[in-house]
Amino acid sequence: MMNLIMLGAPGAGKGTQAAILNQKLGIPTISTGNILRAAVKDGTPIGLKAKEYMDHGHLVPDEVIIGIINERLQAEDCKKGYILDGVPRTIAQAEALDKAGIVFDAVINLEISDEEILQRMSGRRVCEKCGASYHVVAIPPKVEGVCDVCGGALVQRADDAPKTVASRLEVYHRETEPLKEYYAQKGNLKEIFNQPTVEGTTQKILEALGQNA
Repeated sequence: MMNLIMLGAPGAGKGTQAAILNQKLGIPTISTGNILRAAVKDGTPIGLKAKEYMDHGHLVPDEVIIGIINERLQAEDCKKGYILDGVPRTIAQAEALDKAGIVFDAVINLEISDEEILQRMSGRRVCEKCGASYHVVAIPPKVEGVCDVCGGALVQRADDAPKTVASRLEVYHRETEPLKEYYAQKGNLKEIFNQPTVEGTTQKILEALGQNA
């Protein structure tokens, strides 16, 4: 059993690495972004509330996030472990997860410069159907504009626009970066510095977890 958190700035590659680890370790990725976007698309009350924050590049309130996560972790596919991507984003959320008795074996922190993130996210595309992530240079789809997984259309999300990314990075440094120290004190933080390739970063993560590539 392995319960993991993916930590890092928006655009650091958390979703990409979580998807790879999902395959290699055989545990599900719980992406709060995908869960929230599904709620937004369905127009649920919680989705509409979340959309207001997301459109401005702000964090979604804790009670919304923790409620969704707690519900999801009860599912059968999480019994052998899971990878949390996108939560916790604040010390308060981390404390709420602790209070709920949710324990993590490792917290993987992806370190990358703001400059590289701005460059990277301008090329990011996401499938509007299944949420799979691509990049026009680093991870292009087999057919331009079409998802390899489900054939859905690839779009640039509003929160990947440069102005919104800058705003999200500012929020990250203020609200989320303190989590590195929080988990370092617990002794389960694994610092992973950005590698030239996606595969290189995966290799470093697996080494940190004591897993074979």
